[in-house]
Amino acid sequence: MLSLVHLRVLAAVARHGSVTEAAKRLHYSQPSVSHHLARLEAETGVKLVQRVGRGIRLTPEGQLLAARAAEIMGRVDAATTELAAQVGLQSGRVRLAANASVAATIVPKVAAALASKHPGLELSLVERHPVEALQMLRHGEIEIALVFRHADTPVEDGFRFVHLGDDPIHLISRQPDDSLANHRHSAWIGGCDACRQELETVCRSEGFTPRVSSHSDDMVVVQALVAAGAGVAILPGLGLRAHRRPDVHATELKGFHRQIHAATYGDPPDPPGVAAVLAALTGTVSA
Repeated sequence: MLSLVHLRVLAAVARHGSVTEAAKRLHYSQPSVSHHLARLEAETGVKLVQRVGRGIRLTPEGQLLAARAAEIMGRVDAATTELAAQVGLQSGRVRLAANASVAATIVPKVAAALASKHPGLELSLVERHPVEALQMLRHGEIEIALVFRHADTPVEDGFRFVHLGDDPIHLISRQPDDSLANHRHSAWIGGCDACRQELETVCRSEGFTPRVSSHSDDMVVVQALVAAGAGVAILPGLGLRAHRRPDVHATELKGFHRQIHAATYGDPPDPPGVAAVLAALTGTVSA
């Protein structure tokens, strides 16, 4: 049977890229980390690491096991959190990931609601794009991922989604009551991969492909570039709620919106802490 300690060490080496850094993060000595790796190789009968110069790198077999180890350790950590939350929600922690616009608008309200109703329950937030958030969720690094999706996005096995609401998409320009048709030949400001796909879908509805000349995921930067005449962009309504410059105009694009979902992983029922956060999310968004 594989040792959880050895798996945790392998996952740390894979995540941090070196024995030295893994030892520092785990509060182990370097010889101890090397010993655990050697024991894991003995347990599996497989070469997991190889020396490269003064460092090491994982073999293909090591990379495969490290990926599984990260998922296993994430689940173990999640179980520990769930057990703590089981005791009448008097203590415990729920880890949550969200993209910037959701993190700046919805999450603070949820945190306030939880602080009032469940003061012993800690909400821990990390900002991540949807793809990264779902990967963290699968690996057990978080309990809830707040993501934006579109109606035609396929659902992967293991994920469960709660639809919290829709977030309208706006054209950001220097003209009031603007339209996409006016910017067939304009420079555009793009963002992450999902945002870029969303931009291309919106522009294709008017029969053109956007010419993306600048890239930024920062809502402040995007609006500043638009205000400076460096291009036009699209932004979600939640992003505008979090930060809105007075010298740009937002024109809602009818028929285009993001679906905001709270995602969990694994079979129901949800642990009490997760259920409490989902209830707070549902109440906050629908209010």
